[in-house]
Amino acid sequence: MIAKREVWNYSPETRVWAGKYRNSHNLLHWHYDCELLYVERGSIDVFCERKKHSLVKGQALYVDSEQVHYMQAKEKNTVLIVIIFDCNIVKSFLGERRLASPVLEKSYPIPAFYARLRDLLLKKPPYYGTEAALLVARLLLDIFRNETVRDRAEEDRTEQSFRRLLEEINEKYEYYTFADAAQFMGMSDAYFSRFFHASAGVTFSQHLNFVRTAAAVDLLHSDDPPSVTEIASRCGFGTIRNFNRIFKELTGHSPTRLPKDYVLDEKFSYPSSETFNPTVYDCELIESGEDKDTE
Repeated sequence: MIAKREVWNYSPETRVWAGKYRNSHNLLHWHYDCELLYVERGSIDVFCERKKHSLVKGQALYVDSEQVHYMQAKEKNTVLIVIIFDCNIVKSFLGERRLASPVLEKSYPIPAFYARLRDLLLKKPPYYGTEAALLVARLLLDIFRNETVRDRAEEDRTEQSFRRLLEEINEKYEYYTFADAAQFMGMSDAYFSRFFHASAGVTFSQHLNFVRTAAAVDLLHSDDPPSVTEIASRCGFGTIRNFNRIFKELTGHSPTRLPKDYVLDEKFSYPSSETFNPTVYDCELIESGEDKDTE
C-alpha cells in the first residue's frame, strides 16, 4: 500500500544490503534505514524531502532515515546502484546533522565502493558484517565532511506528523476525508493541499484513491471475495460508478476482469504524457550481495 513503512531484515551477520536495479520504480515509502543511490546508466527521478530530483549518470543521492521518498526511471535500461544500511552505523558520529540537499554535490567513488562491498557480502569472510559496517561508515564520513550539512530543524516535527498521517490514512481509508487530514496536520485547507502535494508528489485525492484501490485489489484476491458493490462500500468509494472509474484508471482493468496475478504496486501510475509506462520499463533486481527481505 502506498506510503507504507518498509522494514528491512538483514542477515544476522550484517546491517548492510547492496544491489543494482534496472528501471527502478517504486511507490511512496519510508524506512528507518539510510539509503544511498547512484545512477550507473540512464536517468531517474527521485522524490525526496518534498522535491523531485532528476538524476543522470554519475550522480548520487542520499536518503536519510525516515525520509518519505519514491523513484521512477526516466529512460529504458536505467541502472541504479542501491546501498541500504542500518542508520545506527552512522548515527553515533553524525548525530543530529543531515545533508542540506539529498543530491550529492561532490563526486565519490561509489561504483568502486559498491563493487568492494558486494564482493565482501558475497564471499562472507570472517567478521564481514563488521567490515561492511566500517566501509559504510567511512564512506558516509567522507560524504558529510565534503557536503553542506545542517542540523535537524523544527521541520522534522512536521515530517514526523506527516508520516503519522500516512499511517492513519492507511488505517482509516474507508471514511477518511480531506478535512480530517487537514485537521490532523493543523493546517488550513489551502495550505494543506499545497503541503500534501509537495510532500507526496500527488494530490490528497489521488493518494486516497490509490489506498482505497489497493484495498479493493486485496479483497478481490481474497479466497472468498465480497461482491463488487460491497467492496466499493467497504473501501470508501461511495458509488459503483465512481469505484469502477477510479479502479479502471489506476489498474487498467475493471474490478470483474482483474487478473488473478495482478499486483497494483508494480503497475501504479497516474495517466499523463510523462508517466512511467510499466509495460516498457520493467523494474528488475539484476544483482545483489545479500538476500533482500522486506515487509
